[in-house]
Amino acid sequence: MVTFPVIGVVGGGQLARMMAGPAVELGLTLHVLAEGPDVSAVAAVAHSSVGDYRDPETLRAFAAGVDVVTFDHEHVPGELLDELAREGVAIHPSPAALRHAQDKLVMRRAVEELGLPNPRWRAVSGTSDVEAFAAETGWPVVLKTPRGGYDGKGVLVLRDAEGLSAAESWFTGGELLVEQFVPFSRELSVLVARRPSGEAVTWPVVESIQVNSVCDEVIAPAPELPDDVAAAVTAAALRLAESLDVTGVMAVELFETPGLGAGYLVNELAMRPHNSGHWTMDGAVTGQFEQHLRAVLDLPLGATDPVGRHTVMKNILGGPNTDIYAAYQSALSSGPSAKVHFYGKDVRPGRKIGHVNALAAPEEPLEAVRARATRVAAILRDGA
Repeated sequence: MVTFPVIGVVGGGQLARMMAGPAVELGLTLHVLAEGPDVSAVAAVAHSSVGDYRDPETLRAFAAGVDVVTFDHEHVPGELLDELAREGVAIHPSPAALRHAQDKLVMRRAVEELGLPNPRWRAVSGTSDVEAFAAETGWPVVLKTPRGGYDGKGVLVLRDAEGLSAAESWFTGGELLVEQFVPFSRELSVLVARRPSGEAVTWPVVESIQVNSVCDEVIAPAPELPDDVAAAVTAAALRLAESLDVTGVMAVELFETPGLGAGYLVNELAMRPHNSGHWTMDGAVTGQFEQHLRAVLDLPLGATDPVGRHTVMKNILGGPNTDIYAAYQSALSSGPSAKVHFYGKDVRPGRKIGHVNALAAPEEPLEAVRARATRVAAILRDGA
């Protein structure tokens, strides 16, 4: 009898859900610590427990029943993970590595120490510190909460000194991060996967298009990206993964800055599968969710070659249509080659409920691929 390992995933969101398919194919068992009985991943996995990941005993009991612990999100308190690690629990990524995704100030210091391109930044304790920073860099500046922000939450753009009054309420204790406002041309992202024994691989650099601070579309690979910038971004991601001792999948989000320095600046890190990597599920030899499972188990990593010239990922956000399945007939017939991934969530306006992947046919223009992905997502969002 061959015993296959049990992977514990803290968090029951769509990322945990999308690990389920690759886990079944590899013969692995997922056990999810879910926030509630009806969250996204519960219906997709054989084993789930409902509990508070912030409770030490809940987390300890969950870890006792699995072979390795990994994450659907980055919100587990670091001190709890440190305690589990001291008790011998295998945690990937490690608590020390995960802190660089949990705390933007920790991340900025690490990027700076490695000599990689950072925006100008400073830890600030009050609006007077922000004003002093802006006096050096010029307005506008960007104020960020170091922890907990995502999809535009925890971010405040200050255009001038008059806007400082809106920032007063942000200083409720502890330091915040202020950064220069970067005049970037577009946002890029690169995924890297690394296993504990040191093997690391990357996928092609992609363009990430944001609408209202939420990822709307990803184009893989990033069109017309200079080869030297792509190579530099990839090298930076590998260096970060090795230096921070990352295990699993990490996304490095970046600003492209043509003609300025290295041509890019590091924006944020995410140490888990990431929205900018959903295209890999259909557009690469090995998708990010399978790769993450391989990596946290220290298995050989899969090939990351694209399977087509371009893949476009289009997010499906909640809209007027609440009966998603009723729209499947029209959506799937409008783009037979498109792949729909639905997260099993109730529909709410602006909520990420799924995504569409569309691969370029031979000689098909990129704009036609984008139009196909957009059309299918729009039908699902708005109704047939």
